[in-house]
Amino acid sequence: MALPDSSLARTQPLHVVYGGAHLFRSKTIPKLGELARKAAEDYNLAEALALPDDIAAQVMAKLATEPVEDFRIDFEDGFGIRPDAEEDVAAVNAAREMRGAVLPRNFGIRIKQGPRGLKTLRLFLANVDKLPPHFVVTLPKVSNTWEVDALITALREYPRIHIEIMIETPGAIFQIPQLVQSAKGRCVAAHLGAYDYLASLGIAQQDLTHPACDFARTLMLTNLAGTGVWLADGATNMLPIPPHRGAELPIEQQAENRAAVHAAWKLHYDNTRRALYNGFYQGWDLHPAQIPARFAAVYMFYRDGMAQQAERLKNFVSAAAQATHVNGAFDDAATGRVMLNYFRRAQACGLALDLQPQVAELEKLLELNAGNH
Repeated sequence: MALPDSSLARTQPLHVVYGGAHLFRSKTIPKLGELARKAAEDYNLAEALALPDDIAAQVMAKLATEPVEDFRIDFEDGFGIRPDAEEDVAAVNAAREMRGAVLPRNFGIRIKQGPRGLKTLRLFLANVDKLPPHFVVTLPKVSNTWEVDALITALREYPRIHIEIMIETPGAIFQIPQLVQSAKGRCVAAHLGAYDYLASLGIAQQDLTHPACDFARTLMLTNLAGTGVWLADGATNMLPIPPHRGAELPIEQQAENRAAVHAAWKLHYDNTRRALYNGFYQGWDLHPAQIPARFAAVYMFYRDGMAQQAERLKNFVSAAAQATHVNGAFDDAATGRVMLNYFRRAQACGLALDLQPQVAELEKLLELNAGNH
């Protein structure tokens, strides 16, 4: 189930932003960045989440330079059920809008399940001038391996396109290894579709923290650990949208807008922190105003853990160096790899570290340990 080397070398995005295919334009990505920055400024993200000044500044810098790391043109829930002719037109238009578009470093489309989705995929690919690097196709509501087989067959003339599967049905939960295996090395990620999954179980409470979602996450982690397949958490469905619109609102309505946005930010922030704690390093953003809270949560997660992890790193490197000094292999290499992964992810998201010498030493020690086994 391991991924191709070219995929393993990529850095996992912090998020993936979904947008309806009928709304996608060549300037969509820059527009999302503008809206994200405006929301952070207008509603004071730093105050809402009690961010330290340096983290608040880092979030704003990120929004100015790379507000979207990954994006899906969505032909599924974000597009809805429409006449076939309308979806045909949307597939062609979305492909043409990519020409000359400013795109993030990761990009792709989400199609519907079944023949309708495969037709949309064919139309889209037939009208794309040039596919961007790291292009992926997301397959939702997977229940059986033959559905993955059908997508891989449809992509046989496009060997560089990877796929993602969405775990959001009971049928998928206990077939995760088989579903990934059916992708023949082309599956780069598995996403939890939390709300469809909860609904399929007859659970009315649509909540990312529901125990049923935790069960699904545990199975995803257990089945995909060590395979190189990325894991992504579901979306926060409470959006930071002000209930009142207008240039000159009464003070009461301004306060209600502020409270609504702050509450949605806090929920998204908490959900993101919880996902990171549970080993899901990517998640969905459904609205541009969610993006600032996502970045704030990621930066604070690594900042809060850095002091503890730094001390662990220093102690670990010292003990491991002693073991290798006497021509032995230290027993806790797995812990070392997890620790190294933590610091690599912190660096990848832009967090400045003062521990590069220790991180480099840990990398060296892990290489030596691998050679001793």
